[in-house]
Formats: sequence, C-alpha cells, structure tokens
Amino acid sequence: MTQQNRTIIIAEAGVNHNGDVDLALKLVDKAAEAGADFVKFQTFKASKLASGTAAKAAYQKSTTDAGESQLDMLRRLELPPAAHRVLIDRCAEKGISFLSTAFDLDSLAFLADDLGLKTLKLGSGELTNGPILLAAARSGMKLMLSTGMGSLSEVEEALGVIAFGLHREGAPTGRADFAETLLDPVVWVALRDRVTLLHCTTEYPAAMADTNLRAIDTMRAAFGLLVGYSDHTEGNAMSIAAVARGATVIEKHFTLDRTMAGPDHAASVEPIELTQLVRDIRAVEAGLGNGIKQPSAAEVRNRPIVRKSVVAATYLPEGHVIGPEDITVKRSEAGVSAMGFWDCIGRRLTRSVVRDMPLASENLTWDA
Repeated sequence: MTQQNRTIIIAEAGVNHNGDVDLALKLVDKAAEAGADFVKFQTFKASKLASGTAAKAAYQKSTTDAGESQLDMLRRLELPPAAHRVLIDRCAEKGISFLSTAFDLDSLAFLADDLGLKTLKLGSGELTNGPILLAAARSGMKLMLSTGMGSLSEVEEALGVIAFGLHREGAPTGRADFAETLLDPVVWVALRDRVTLLHCTTEYPAAMADTNLRAIDTMRAAFGLLVGYSDHTEGNAMSIAAVARGATVIEKHFTLDRTMAGPDHAASVEPIELTQLVRDIRAVEAGLGNGIKQPSAAEVRNRPIVRKSVVAATYLPEGHVIGPEDITVKRSEAGVSAMGFWDCIGRRLTRSVVRDMPLASENLTWDA
C-alpha cells in the first residue's frame, strides 16, 4: 500500500475571490499565514465550462442571484491569465505553493504549458470527462482527482483513461481500451506515482451523514493509490477524521468572510478556522505514530511507578513456604512482576520479608 507521512493541506480559495484579484491576493496571504501547503484556485473559460441553458445548483441559487444563469455567474468568477501570474508571484513571496483546478482543455494546457505547473487538480465533475483525463495524463503534471458523485467502477474507468494516456499513443478507439490498459501491471506503477484520488461528497455544504469516510479505505484497497479527502462539510471534524483514516491530502474551502455573496462562501471556513485545521491535522499526524506497538520513552519512565509487583501480604519468616494468602500485588514494579504471582506459590523464602516488601526471584527456592 502506498503511504505518505505528512498530510498535504490545500486551502481551496476556489472562486471565493468573486473575480477580484485583490481579494484573491488576500486569500493567498491568509492561506500562507494558516500554514497550508497549497492555495488553490479555479481556471476556466465560462463559455467552455457551461452552456447558456445550464441550470444552477440549488446551493448556487441560494447564495447568488437566482435569476442569473450559471454561465453568467461563471463569467463573473473567471480569473484572467494575467491574474494567475500575479497570484503565483504572491505565492512565491509568501512561501506557499500555487495550485489550480482546470475545467476545460484550454485551461489545462494553460496551466501546464504557459505556467509550467507541476501538479494539477481535476474536480469531481471531470471524473467521467474522458478527453480532459487523457489530456491530464499526457500533460506531464501530477494529478489530484476528486471522485465526488462517482462509483468505484467510474473511478476505475477514469484511471483506465489516465493509464491509456500514460502508456499508449494516439486516441482510444473506445471505452474497452481503458479496461484493457489496466490489465498491464506496469501501468499501476505509473498511476501510483502520478495520481492521488480525493474522496469527496459533492454538495455545499455536505451533510455529515453523506460523508462516508470509509470510502477512503475502499479506494486505497482497490487501487493502491494515495487517497485524500476534499471536504465540503461545515467545520473541521471530517477533515481531521479523514487524516486519522489515512487521508494523505486534505482540501478545504476557505473564505475571508462566510457572509460574502458568492456560490461557495457559505460552505467555507474562515481564516481562523483554517489555521486551527492545520494545527489539528499536524497534531493528529504526530499522534498517529509509526504503528509499532511498543512503549514510548515517557511510558518506559512511568512503567516502574504504574505497574505492580508481587509483595508480601504480611510478615513472612525465612523458610516459609508461600501460599496464595501470603502474597498480593501492589505498585510499584520491583522484583517479581505481578504476572508471576502464581509462580511464587509453593516456593520457599530464603530470607524473611515484611509486609508490602516486594519478592525477589533470588530469594525464592523450590527446595521445600
């Protein structure tokens, strides 16, 4: 199983800049202050992402102008190419990595070829978008792929498209090519090097009951890839729980102010909560340890004080043959361990002991 010790934390600014570059820069600053590894935006051309008749989701209608089309809303939220470069420069200045989700082929090419990014994020809506998965595979970038709304078989088919892009030339002839490609064990080595899956529940905010964090284990067992979690729930509890389940990436929407107008603000955490999330995740990482069941250094120091040993229940003279009523167990650990209680019965004392005195193995003999 592929493992990673340090959780990658992605502060998802998304479209919470509301199309304002100055606001986007402030989001970069707050993500860096919180200690996130990446701050992530979204790269798209509205006309390539949604048609003029595309309806808004219910959560979008409740947080934006319900009479506005999805296309018009997206046009207001586009980040122009020049803004990306400004944000990348700010990220470099603040010591945080820039990341973006591509929603169309041109945007993907812009991120890979023009900006030279090393890592790409694809959202849950692209899990069944064969052309963009193929382009992502051939872009040379590492890929984080959200899997919201998807079944295990759909995740497998998406990996088949990526594997095809990594190991075959030209265009596929059909979906059967993807399943066939996955039969080659060599492609799984490349997939494990290039792809991280993100479990996700595509709703804003997502209900706790719909989170299904055990799917992290399911995908890790099925594919042997790194699996993270894109958290759309309110608060930080599910992100922390996901890290405890082995999530290697946590992505969390954040905003400067949840009351701002815009589709994602209400389902986002504010900077103080993002900072606390980072702290809590780092604390959980420290607590997870290496999995080896052995005492810590502190426990070794405490063991003699907390554990018990066999002691005399009353004064016992030299030569006395010990019966079960003669001994008991008490702190601290000295002499015969309490686990050796029964081994002491029937033994003869070679010296007298007073009440509560630990029994020592060298003072016990079978010469009864």
